[in-house]
Amino acid sequence: MEALALELGIRRELLYKWREKLAAGGVEALRTTGRPRPSAQGAETPEGLAARKRIAELERQLGQQAFDLAFFKGALRRIEASRQPKDGLGATASSPRSKR
Repeated sequence: MEALALELGIRRELLYKWREKLAAGGVEALRTTGRPRPSAQGAETPEGLAARKRIAELERQLGQQAFDLAFFKGALRRIEASRQPKDGLGATASSPRSKR
């Protein structure tokens, strides 16, 4: 069981718990945990539908903000790079020319 638990990335105790549930109540006993399944009719309450729409809108806005942020970060990098001296040593004061 330890190798299987490592392979699945779960605690070994959970495997033993599942085995006990399977022995006691069959496959149906394993289906009782976790999120409740949607109803068979698929009917959703108006509140649930409104919440899903709001979540979808917020996710869209978040995606747009992430896109905008990446764009402006790139623009700022380009602006900062254009302000850097090209020789890498920084600006130097001009020296007087020697006369020939």
